[in-house]
Amino acid sequence: MMGQSATLPRRSGDTYITQLYEWFRKFLNECPSGQIALHEFRQHFCSSTVGTESTEYAEQVFRTLDSNGDGVVDFREYVTAISMLIQGSSVEKLCWSFKLYDKDKDGAITRSEMLEIMQAVYKMSVAASMTKPNPLTAEECTSRIFTRLDKDNDAMISLEEFIDGALDDEWIREMLECDPNTVMVEKPFKG
Repeated sequence: MMGQSATLPRRSGDTYITQLYEWFRKFLNECPSGQIALHEFRQHFCSSTVGTESTEYAEQVFRTLDSNGDGVVDFREYVTAISMLIQGSSVEKLCWSFKLYDKDKDGAITRSEMLEIMQAVYKMSVAASMTKPNPLTAEECTSRIFTRLDKDNDAMISLEEFIDGALDDEWIREMLECDPNTVMVEKPFKG
């Protein structure tokens, strides 16, 4: 998430279809049942990122992918999210990211919810590339984002504040928009 160096190419005809097919093949190879449970997702996610440090982030990504809340992610949920994260508008991507941060699903993000995700992200290896241009701690990053987004100072960020603030500030948008590579079961293309 948030400003990793590895990004997937934008949709361009056959390349996009080829990538979807490749994700489908990888997904079925890793998950022959067509569904993946949290423990399986955690195992694949953590081995392709940094190990146990990314467990909490993986769990929250899984909950966000599991759009119907049945405890498993099927291929439809999986590819819908990845397609949207590659092809979707900034608003669609930010709506998805908002769900990722809103752990208790009450429609608002508290400072502690944001800090939890930021701390998880910082623990992962992607933190190195993420923080190079902005050498802030997770706490400083959270405070900076919160100060800019919480326009009504009610100690919570609404979906509207989240989207408006991120669209107005490129640094915040880069920090908050989810990179499709963080939701891959296994990265289809190495290198």
